[in-house]
Amino acid sequence: MSQNKTTLLTNKSLTLANFIELTKFRLSIAVVISSLAGYFLAVESVHYATIILLIIGGYSMVGASNIFNQVLEKDLDKLMDRTKNRPLPNERIQSSSALFSGVVLTLIGIAALYFINIKIAFLASLSIFVYACLYTPLKQKTSLSVFVGAFPGAIPFMLGWVAATNEFGIEPGVLFMIQFFWQFPHFWAIGWLMHNQYENAGFIMLPSGKPDHITAFQIVFYSFWTVLITLLPAFQYTGQLYLTPLASLLVGFLGIFFLYAAIQLMYLKNDKAAQFLVRASILYITGIQLVYVIDKFILQ
Repeated sequence: MSQNKTTLLTNKSLTLANFIELTKFRLSIAVVISSLAGYFLAVESVHYATIILLIIGGYSMVGASNIFNQVLEKDLDKLMDRTKNRPLPNERIQSSSALFSGVVLTLIGIAALYFINIKIAFLASLSIFVYACLYTPLKQKTSLSVFVGAFPGAIPFMLGWVAATNEFGIEPGVLFMIQFFWQFPHFWAIGWLMHNQYENAGFIMLPSGKPDHITAFQIVFYSFWTVLITLLPAFQYTGQLYLTPLASLLVGFLGIFFLYAAIQLMYLKNDKAAQFLVRASILYITGIQLVYVIDKFILQ
């Protein structure tokens, strides 16, 4: 009896572990935080029921996208050291079970977001379609897949604002552009590090097809535009989304750091510089979201 209980507990633990891996827990949480940042930037007073629905809906939709992606790429994931131990290529869970989980999460996500407003439910549904049906198959055909994938990737920051206001405008547009342009240097730096593994699986992720000067230059180019767009609210031409001088200075310093990491990769062209840029890009997007929110509630 004791052994059966131990086995049952182990199975539950494995099921939870598989779910965490399939939904890419850390990535999904990061996306949810991005949505919450957009929400806090738009509201004057916090509505806790909306926050709960946004967390449930956001995690469910991102998790579903990740599951569908892994189902479609199960055989390709076996070819890469980075992904070969995931639940599907490692055969710890069947594709049918994973697909069922993705469908359930999609329905939960749509329902939760619909209770907030229909616009964000539509946006989240569109992001799943683009990610699973366009971005995923394009990864083996063209480096433009990163451009296509940047659209669903940029929605969460904007989604939070629309969740709070039920309106589109220049403010969510700027939030969308920030996260849209940021993704290019971030994912190209990852693509630089993972180039050999991606190439082995047939993925074309870098703009030139390889980690070279052309790719590095484009990383700097998109990093520069990301920094400029992030500073737009400092000039107070972006509606209700604006930054105080102190916040603008902090965002500017973060931008200089981010741009420095990109330029360093262009000059050094090695994995160490690419890894530094990956970390710098995560620090940058997290930092500016934090500064934006703190500025809204404390400095303004």
